[in-house]
Amino acid sequence: MSMRKELDMLHEIERKLLWLSCWTIHNANHLREKSDGLKVGGHQASSASMVSIMTALYFHVLRPEDRVAVKPHASPVFHAIQYLAGNQTRAKLEAFRGYGGAQSYPSRTKDIDDVDFSTGSVGLGVGITAFAAMIQDYLDAKGWRGGRPKGRMIALVGDAELDEGNVYEALQEGWKHDLRNTWWVIDYNRQSLDGVVREGLSDRIEAIFGAFGWDVVILKYGALQRAAFAEPGGEALRDWIDTCPNALYSALTYQGGAAWRKRLNADLGGNAKALALVERRSDDALQALMCNLGGHCLESLIEVFEGIDHDRPVAFVAYTIKGWATPLAGHKDNHSGLMTPDQMAEFQAAMKIRAGHEWEPAEGLGISAETLDRAVRESAFFARGTRRFEASTLPVPDLPAPADRAISTQAGFGKILDVLAKGDAALAARIVTTSPDVTVSTNLGPWVNRRGLFARDEIADTFRDERVPSAQKWRFSTNGQHIELGIAEMNLFLLLGAAGLSHSLFGERLLPIGTLYDPFIARGLDALNYACYQDARFLLVATPSGVTLAPEGGAHQSISSPLIGLAQDGIAAFEPAYVDELAIIMAWAFDYMQRNGEGDPDERTWLRDETGGSVYLRLSTRTLDQPQGRAGADFAGGVIDGAYWLREPGPNCEVVIAYQGTVAPEALEAAGLIGEDRRDIGVLAVTSADRLNAGWTAALRARKRGNAGAMSHIERLLARLPRHCLLVTVIDGHPATLAWLGSVQGHRTVPLGVEHFGQTGTIADLYRHHGIDAAAIVSAVAELTPGRNPARRFAVVG
Repeated sequence: MSMRKELDMLHEIERKLLWLSCWTIHNANHLREKSDGLKVGGHQASSASMVSIMTALYFHVLRPEDRVAVKPHASPVFHAIQYLAGNQTRAKLEAFRGYGGAQSYPSRTKDIDDVDFSTGSVGLGVGITAFAAMIQDYLDAKGWRGGRPKGRMIALVGDAELDEGNVYEALQEGWKHDLRNTWWVIDYNRQSLDGVVREGLSDRIEAIFGAFGWDVVILKYGALQRAAFAEPGGEALRDWIDTCPNALYSALTYQGGAAWRKRLNADLGGNAKALALVERRSDDALQALMCNLGGHCLESLIEVFEGIDHDRPVAFVAYTIKGWATPLAGHKDNHSGLMTPDQMAEFQAAMKIRAGHEWEPAEGLGISAETLDRAVRESAFFARGTRRFEASTLPVPDLPAPADRAISTQAGFGKILDVLAKGDAALAARIVTTSPDVTVSTNLGPWVNRRGLFARDEIADTFRDERVPSAQKWRFSTNGQHIELGIAEMNLFLLLGAAGLSHSLFGERLLPIGTLYDPFIARGLDALNYACYQDARFLLVATPSGVTLAPEGGAHQSISSPLIGLAQDGIAAFEPAYVDELAIIMAWAFDYMQRNGEGDPDERTWLRDETGGSVYLRLSTRTLDQPQGRAGADFAGGVIDGAYWLREPGPNCEVVIAYQGTVAPEALEAAGLIGEDRRDIGVLAVTSADRLNAGWTAALRARKRGNAGAMSHIERLLARLPRHCLLVTVIDGHPATLAWLGSVQGHRTVPLGVEHFGQTGTIADLYRHHGIDAAAIVSAVAELTPGRNPARRFAVVG
């Protein structure tokens, strides 16, 4: 097919995508029945500005190995593309933004489309493409991709999206790692939700991206404009366009050809040739000329995309008009605006769409449905069908717990990983670790010393070469298995998200492990949620945690992170107290990260473990004396299910102390003190409030649905307790993490934990201050179960 004929075909597809995206939104808001009468939403104008760019990419430029993160507000265009390709259904388009319909923003887990990266929280879909490119390089350097061509990791970016700080964090990290094969196509429509962007943004974009080693391509003028500039007076027209304020350009676009003529005649009055250029065109032709920006010219788009003959990162600044070719074009309120029914009727007539034929792929086009379908399916990007890969699972070797009599869980993590590093297990070769400049202080040092740091080019350890003594062997090479990051938690979670999708994006299994300080999970929480939403698989090790990090003060003490673990979907949260528990959890985690089964719950726990997911470990630097000789399936099962009896309650148990994490010594000490004058004291070791809670609520739902025998792990554990038994829960974190345990069987509960910022001090000082030491536990029991040797009670507490 000649280029002219292909351009004609692409214009037909472009027209259809514009119509389908606008109609999908209109149908959701004005035609579909709504019981609540509320606006459904959608972004007709934001979709329109991307139609030409996405047409050029998906139907001419892209190859199957390329991966794309679509601007969130252009999701209707993406769904329309997938509809034409046979990957989306009319029923789901008709249910857009409704229950069971196509999602508001492209979703790997909720949509049936061939989505590469979920988007929605602006900026994150942009950043993850850079980290996916790094992971592609990592796999290629290992020789695991078998010489397959590298894909381009492409982000379609709104210009207002560049306000997000994580974009610039990703730029800097990409520069450090010699980023390759990354394109960011910026929809430079110069309008945001609340107005028009500041003048000169494109100059700032060019300067910033250029400073980080990106090529910057400005796509400002379309073919019609370039031809006009070549006419007599054309240079004056180009100068006028270049100096026209964004707001004025948008306003004139909305007003149309007559407004353009009036303004140009006034501003170009001293240039007879320029006035003649304007006069030669009708109002409609003048409107078409002034709206023919580079981002709406298929010929220009294809020319610049195909002109990239290198693998350096490229930022394309594509000038566009928000609401292009619709009645909303240029209006400052069009971001969340919708065409009225009258405007849609006018638009429908202009698009030559007959009533009742709105969803037909070739309706209103100058080609047959068969011709359109053939053109779409023969496009290189769609020729092989959907592009989700699978990777084989790796067996998990034995992970023995460290034999130390006294050790912290953080140190235990480092030792367990070091055992893997020493061995030759296939699983160890697929582990890739990363950390935001806290590698050594989170005990990844031994792993890195043995396995090395990854870089595209070898970098020697200068300190070692200069014979400067150091415990760290910091050598970079393509053999390394640790990717060192700067201090940016958003980048950590974006890298974990990209690495944790490697099996699906690239067909190669990776087992990513990321470490950071537990308090700073909150700094990257949006990106963590984003990674989980995509069903990325990784092990997150957050340490040190809680007010146990006493000398560091309140800014470095985490309070709410156990609640994050409890509430965050897609990740199983654990907080072991002892390293034998930790070894069991880590072995389970490496298997869990690789699962991809059905969502049927295990009727023993009512957890959907076969689906797999990510895992979060909340660890501590506090050294604890370790219990010895614990083993067996029952113990391991309790650890993984979320809790086990550290001290079995008797038949007449009066008090149970339930703890999670590093407060185990306080719980045991308090149990010993209370047991001097009370019978049958129980101590419940909770390793995962998250899994206990998930199993309990799932069992409750099962019983509501008629399965009367459904019972969760925590219900079985607490069912043996008499009704009068008092529960005292304690955690170095927010007390709400365990407070719900009293609702399981209706036991009176005293939740102890940390609710306010800490301060500097010793662990004993802070535990006493926050009321989570042994004395506080004893006091809580004494106050709620009076009449038991008050002299002893006051002696202990006082």
